[in-house]
Amino acid sequence: MMNRRHFLLAATSTGLISPVGVSAQAAPIAVRDLYNKDLSFSDLALSLEGKEITVTGFMAPPLKADGQFFVLTKKPMSVCPFCETEAEWPDDIMAIYTKRQFRVIPFNVRIEASGVLELGPLKDPETGFLSRVRLTAARYS
Repeated sequence: MMNRRHFLLAATSTGLISPVGVSAQAAPIAVRDLYNKDLSFSDLALSLEGKEITVTGFMAPPLKADGQFFVLTKKPMSVCPFCETEAEWPDDIMAIYTKRQFRVIPFNVRIEASGVLELGPLKDPETGFLSRVRLTAARYS
């Protein structure tokens, strides 16, 4: 017996119907893939600017408890990466701007964030944090 889900999967895979309104979740992108070796933006980054992407990482300790953004890092960081020496500055970070105040996640729990990719320098008016790459209108889980 074929249920609705099996019918739709079969119909879209054989081309009988178009998957309009069905969004295929792309694999998460590594933040490092958005840069060339000289830290200029990669062709991938330039092609995705203004589009929704998904990245994974860890929430760094927030700069402000009631802020609208957090920083996603490649590795878990139990201390504020922006409060340490320059030698400990993470090289694989991205600002994640949410629509609402965010809930802090433990530093060692991997999360997935999705939002619109923005490139170029932006200085946060409240914290002074400068980002080169960020997601806006982001959500995370």
